[in-house]
Amino acid sequence: MERSNNKFRSLGVVVVIMLFVGSCRCQLTTDFYSSSCPNLTKIIRKQVMNALKSEMRMAASLIRLHFHDCFVNGCDGSILLDGDGSEKEGAGNKNSARGFDVIDTIKTAVENECAGVVSCADILAIAARDSVLLSGGRSWRVLVGRRDGLVPNKTGADNLPAPFESHSVITTKFANLGLDLTDLVSLSGAHTIGLARCATFEDRLFNFNQSSSPDPFLETTMLSDLQTLCPSSGGDGNKTTALDRNSTDLFDNHYFKNLIAGKGLLSSDQILFSGDAAANTTKSLVESYNNNQTLFLVDFVKAMIKMGNISPLTGSDGEIRKNCRVVNS
Repeated sequence: MERSNNKFRSLGVVVVIMLFVGSCRCQLTTDFYSSSCPNLTKIIRKQVMNALKSEMRMAASLIRLHFHDCFVNGCDGSILLDGDGSEKEGAGNKNSARGFDVIDTIKTAVENECAGVVSCADILAIAARDSVLLSGGRSWRVLVGRRDGLVPNKTGADNLPAPFESHSVITTKFANLGLDLTDLVSLSGAHTIGLARCATFEDRLFNFNQSSSPDPFLETTMLSDLQTLCPSSGGDGNKTTALDRNSTDLFDNHYFKNLIAGKGLLSSDQILFSGDAAANTTKSLVESYNNNQTLFLVDFVKAMIKMGNISPLTGSDGEIRKNCRVVNS
């Protein structure tokens, strides 16, 4: 009987070890490529630097690609896929998501160093981190080990958080992915850099909520400037202006100062501070980040790491794409 019990104990230990090893293999880690592609971060950093030298706006675009990837199917690089039913054609990305050519350039450089090893999903995550850092924000150790998805989800891209949606709708979309109010407000702070098209905010300028009047929360001088840039008729919806007025390219807390001054460009930005829905939810966070830039930068990093852990494919799921635009043949 004793020998039998020992046998079962040994078997139990083996099972536990196997389960532990299996679970570890499916976790993202900061050193996933330490042996298989040790120069990965240097390669990506160099390419992001080159892209930003050509166009500083690209930092915001690369951050947004990672965000929009993680919000649809989880962080699996599916936003990069071309073809029918692609997420690029979804309402949240069409004519607005950009930076795909930069990701292609990074992928080529990575493949030249360590072919078939690094996922496009991980490239997105690291490029987003470098975009924050090179714009003046904080760095962090990116968790990696994601694999690439095989199928895009255009319907999911149609339902990304939109600039015209209500506070409750946006809050719910974040909550559905395990992201709380602190994540919502700090991640929205990424709008401290980048540009937005007239089409994303022109509803605030003349006929807000079918009222035949502008958005009452929009500061008057800014309103006048935007009405000139984006006229009610005959204008170009693709014209752009800074998301963070008077601080376009620096990753800082100026965005929150603008919200308090009524100078949030998108309705989805301004409602984080203004209106009844914000009073007992997000307004205090905006005020805290306005008063304490370090707090914002720390919370932003925490939220990016949390967002980067939304349903990643690991282990043997998915694949490591050779070309980020198509699944392997």
